[in-house]
Amino acid sequence: MRVVLAGSHGLLGTALTHELAQRGISAQRLVRRPARSPREIPWDPVLGRLNPADLAGVDAVINLGGASLARLPWTASYRRTIVASRVRPTALLARTLATMPDPPPVWLQASAVGFYGNRGDEILTETSEPGSGFLADLVRRWEAATAPAEEAGVRVVQLRTGSVALAAAGGSSSGLILRAIRMGVGGPLGPGTNYWSWITTADHAAAVAHLLTADVAGPVNLTAPHPATQREVISTLARALHRPAVVRVPATLLRLVLRDVADELLLSSQRAVPGALEDSGFRWQHPTIADAARWISAQD
Repeated sequence: MRVVLAGSHGLLGTALTHELAQRGISAQRLVRRPARSPREIPWDPVLGRLNPADLAGVDAVINLGGASLARLPWTASYRRTIVASRVRPTALLARTLATMPDPPPVWLQASAVGFYGNRGDEILTETSEPGSGFLADLVRRWEAATAPAEEAGVRVVQLRTGSVALAAAGGSSSGLILRAIRMGVGGPLGPGTNYWSWITTADHAAAVAHLLTADVAGPVNLTAPHPATQREVISTLARALHRPAVVRVPATLLRLVLRDVADELLLSSQRAVPGALEDSGFRWQHPTIADAARWISAQD
């Protein structure tokens, strides 16, 4: 199998590259500079440059790229960067695949459960309606940009990744929370009753590799099968790391410091369940937050 991967140097891209290598799949990387080896393909999403000939004979394209949501503050300028870093590359890939006489048959495109907005206790499946807010609007535009490739017959999968990606060796989207727990100053953020749809980086990589050949198209919730409340996630991680988790941070303070980012990222509730992934036959290494916590503590 010949796979082309964008976003290979991020947290999820690095885990996926390792997973593919273990399966005997060598991925060519899309890079935003001249190629330095046959394993690299140059492209420029800002200027809209990607040579279709470089994708000829490719079995699958995977795009995990996008500017970090953890970088603060979200100024008006950085919000534009967040949007452009996702929509422009996706639109370029879609246009390129749509113009090819024999495009790659599979495209796995990053997305997010932010699509659903803040939905409280509602159980969210791939057929649930979109929500509202900056991230929900962003994800709608992001996924819509894949349309030309879908219309050209490419099997497109939108990878709606959970809001919290747990990594064994730090650097995860929950890195600040894990760091606070290890320092003994962790605890619930606000009431702690909002749901976090989480997944470990190991399961995320395995799920993406699985979807290369699974008979699945459209949106797929890339989450663990048991979403948990924010309080449960933090307290379970703290117990596994033998640390307290009693320092509650008031929601008002979070909003004062982080403004609307607090509501979009930390206090938002998405109880997303991975129905499409489960139906496709995928099995998780870390299906519960207790499993994930043990995995993380084993590396501590």
